[in-house]
Amino acid sequence: MRRAHHDPALTATILSRRTLRYRTAAHPSLDRPAHVRAGSSLTWVGARLGLVQDDANFVALVDPRTGLARSITLPAGVEGRRHFDDVRGNKKFKLDLESCCTIEGASGAMLLALGSGSKKRRRRIVTVESITARLPRVSVIEAEALYEKLEGAAEFAGSDMNIEGALALPRALRLFTRANGAAKRGRTPLNATCDLALPELLAYLADPAHAPVPAPRAIAQFDLGSLDGLPLGFTDAALVGDTLLYTAAAEASADSSADGAVSGSVIGLIPVSGALRHAPLTDAEGRRTHDKVEGVVALPGTVDRVYVVIDADDPLRASELCEVELKGPWH
Repeated sequence: MRRAHHDPALTATILSRRTLRYRTAAHPSLDRPAHVRAGSSLTWVGARLGLVQDDANFVALVDPRTGLARSITLPAGVEGRRHFDDVRGNKKFKLDLESCCTIEGASGAMLLALGSGSKKRRRRIVTVESITARLPRVSVIEAEALYEKLEGAAEFAGSDMNIEGALALPRALRLFTRANGAAKRGRTPLNATCDLALPELLAYLADPAHAPVPAPRAIAQFDLGSLDGLPLGFTDAALVGDTLLYTAAAEASADSSADGAVSGSVIGLIPVSGALRHAPLTDAEGRRTHDKVEGVVALPGTVDRVYVVIDADDPLRASELCEVELKGPWH
């Protein structure tokens, strides 16, 4: 178990906020509002940010300079719906896409988004090929066998598996599960990571009925600490140069599928060895915010700036893209 601590020498300060909206008006027949809601993970796709939403069947391609997005429509769910929440009473049917990354291949960039796995219905993987084309190729892959293998690795899944981050490495996909669940069957919730061999994963996604299921390896567990008595749990990760950063939120959730009050978020550093260090997200005056950070990417060409996406857990409120300055010994 690797442990994290607050390092007063580190700061993570919000420099700007941009409300995320689609370039076009709301589209009722597609069940799409005018704003991007429930932003849950970020990845670079060329000069745009690919953003997935845990409560909505759309991928947003965001211009980070303006916050305006092009929408890529994913297949509809039950009753033709593409938005899911407690108000509509259909939250149990959502894909719950909580993590995404970009995979570079011979045919170009592919966005890969993963369901959290916290419920049986949330064990699907979405791929978007030719994502910048006028008509991207969208696939929704039933991946129950892969999620069962992940859940079977108790040292990764813990009691209530909730995959919140995915990071593409040269030969592997690293997954981050969040410890915001409940104890079950003698297991406790875990913040943990594991790696899936990327060639094996891509072969499985191309033919899930026949290809071997990749096995989790290089499993590591983390104690991320707490904010105001609420435990911190992974929400995403990114590479900034050679530095592995993570985001984590402190939320009073009863289990891995329930939203709760958020006391704040941190950005942290995972060194090759030794203890993790983190800093709370603050405003320009140094006051800690109560924002729930769900995704993070580095600004190209920098080592001290990142973008994060904030989810308000409110279907009527747009997600926000924030530019954050990192100061201190982050590297």
